[in-house]
Amino acid sequence: MSTPHNRAQNGDFAKTVLMPGDPLRAQFIAQTFLQDPRLVTDVRGMLGYTGTYEGRPVSVMGSGMGMPSIGIYSYELYTQYGVENIIRIGSAGSYTDKARLFDVVLATAAYSESSFALTQSGDTADLQYPSQTLNDALRKSAADQGVPLIEGVIHSSDVFYREPSDAKPVYWQRLREEKGCLAVEMESFALFHNARVLGKNAACLLTISDSFVSPEITTPEQRQTSFTAMMKVALGAVL
Repeated sequence: MSTPHNRAQNGDFAKTVLMPGDPLRAQFIAQTFLQDPRLVTDVRGMLGYTGTYEGRPVSVMGSGMGMPSIGIYSYELYTQYGVENIIRIGSAGSYTDKARLFDVVLATAAYSESSFALTQSGDTADLQYPSQTLNDALRKSAADQGVPLIEGVIHSSDVFYREPSDAKPVYWQRLREEKGCLAVEMESFALFHNARVLGKNAACLLTISDSFVSPEITTPEQRQTSFTAMMKVALGAVL
């Protein structure tokens, strides 16, 4: 049964979905790593594919940018398509020199000032948590492949362009010091919340694409096709 945002039919999605923000990254993963990938949805250009990885069914679909977008897509996958596990694979801006360009971060919690959880279910918590089962599978996959993981709390922000403030320390430094945030992205808080209220599983792997403490930055092409270590770790967890 299709939804207003997804034309896939029942059975088109596997139980586990890898979810990058960029639909072109979803296309790259499907065409590079999956056997016999087939396009199951393309509504609004949000591409979703299903295939197999080493014989196991797996799907990959874009989420778009921000909590409202991933909130819609993940909710529908969980409630309408029988999906049990969503692994977000995204990019993040580092708040610390401990997480450098192309490092892979495993989120142990997502902090946010967002009202997403409050509005969605009345939840006032400012921390949402991933599935420990999925995180353990990702740890094992990373260890098996020799990919180092940096673990910690991430900041899920509703705002990409924040007006400068005269306050010292600046906002991101306060989050690093007071909340322990390693890096910033824009989706995981909503994904973790949806999974919790629906009794499903969610996790998040991030590749550092830029930094607040270093001038280095990745290109759009690199973000689309070069975060392969993160992709392989996520795919390995499906096994």
